[in-house]
Amino acid sequence: MGNEVEAYGFSIKKAVLLQQNFFEMNGIQLQEMAMQVRRDIVRMVHSSKSGHPGGSLGSADILVALYFAIMNHGDGHFSMEGNREDMFFLSNGHICPAWYSVLARSGYFPVEELNTLRKLGSRLQGHPTTQEGLPGVRVASGSLGQGISVAIGAALAKKMDNDPHIVYCLTGDGELQEGQIWEAATFAPAKKVDNLIVITDYNRKQIEGPLEQVMDLKDLSDKWRAFGWEVLEMQGNNMDEVIRVLQQAKALSGKGKPVYILAKTEMGFGVDFMMGTHKWHGIAPDDHQLQLALSQLPVTSLSDY
Repeated sequence: MGNEVEAYGFSIKKAVLLQQNFFEMNGIQLQEMAMQVRRDIVRMVHSSKSGHPGGSLGSADILVALYFAIMNHGDGHFSMEGNREDMFFLSNGHICPAWYSVLARSGYFPVEELNTLRKLGSRLQGHPTTQEGLPGVRVASGSLGQGISVAIGAALAKKMDNDPHIVYCLTGDGELQEGQIWEAATFAPAKKVDNLIVITDYNRKQIEGPLEQVMDLKDLSDKWRAFGWEVLEMQGNNMDEVIRVLQQAKALSGKGKPVYILAKTEMGFGVDFMMGTHKWHGIAPDDHQLQLALSQLPVTSLSDY
């Protein structure tokens, strides 16, 4: 099979070259990719007439930075084991439209397949699954609270294999109300899982309303620091800052502690009528709303699917 994953009909070798080119990108070019991802998100959710645009739009910068500038991934083939490459796990699986777009734009599968989101028989389910064999997805997610535990297992496996690569995990903030999160938060420092970087998309909104009204989590940075993590904060919709803090997190890896990043984002970022409210957590734009959203997300040189 070599560098061609024939079963999926695309070349990961091309993805490697694309990734290497994007490593040379400056902030403006990465921002263009993030803009294209946002255009993909609103079009995908509109087409499927269901989905989660708010958190997807808010997390786009983080995912673009990880896949196009930070992570060492796609080394010639996709494997479930992820040997000798960085691995990523999406714990808050409902924001998969953003992840699917980034995976496709990274070359994991054809960009045109984004048009099948949530369609019958599609590999792009409403929450990521493994049954359909979508390249890039190693675990079904969306049952909130489980992702960090899975990421810890992968990180420990890398240590056992003397694999120096890093495991990344993105969570939602409302998700941190799940008890399993705090079991994982206790376990990772106790076992010195220092090849793990956990990022929380902190938009302070969840499906039922503002975070502080549903279940206030107080100072998350202080909490994770008290559990024994190295803690960083960043403005998650500022690409330059996202790159800088993620690079800082990488530099802290391997020093005895896992790393936690509190990424302050805005739900619905880039589309004014979706920002500042939890109401766009899980509804699709209608035809008029789609055109209004696209008018606020300029056409890029990367082109729509």
